[in-house]
Amino acid sequence: MATYSFLDNLVAISGPNGNFNLGGPGSGNSEGGISIVMTEDKNTMTIGAGGEGMHSLHAGRSATITTRFLKTSPQNGLLSAMYAADTADGSTHGLNTISIRDLARGDTIVCQQVAYAKFADVTYAKDGGEMTWTFHSVKVDFFLGTGLPVAA
Repeated sequence: MATYSFLDNLVAISGPNGNFNLGGPGSGNSEGGISIVMTEDKNTMTIGAGGEGMHSLHAGRSATITTRFLKTSPQNGLLSAMYAADTADGSTHGLNTISIRDLARGDTIVCQQVAYAKFADVTYAKDGGEMTWTFHSVKVDFFLGTGLPVAA
């Protein structure tokens, strides 16, 4: 078995109102890092009254992307400014791309037509905690590698 390290991941958001890292060395991610969750099942199984069944293949490729940063990460300020610009009017809303590459595994995930789901919750408490930014993506393509390193 190979070794996993979050430091092998390159994560970036790009769009009309900004281009910057969302993960990897120096980005200030909290322990939860980044997650991509499909918004719907790819299949629906229907079983008839007589016990026969059918599968319905769905075309949807949408997902929710969640990024978690330490309260002190400079990425929070970048995301805040991009959010303000992206949601000021409809002309640039939903035009972002989030790309994730794990160089050690060979994974590549590309999220297209990405929009902010909402502004991150802001908490001031005894401990700094984290800020969680959530995005919706209309199309996500997953290419998980074989665990072998790829050229950068």
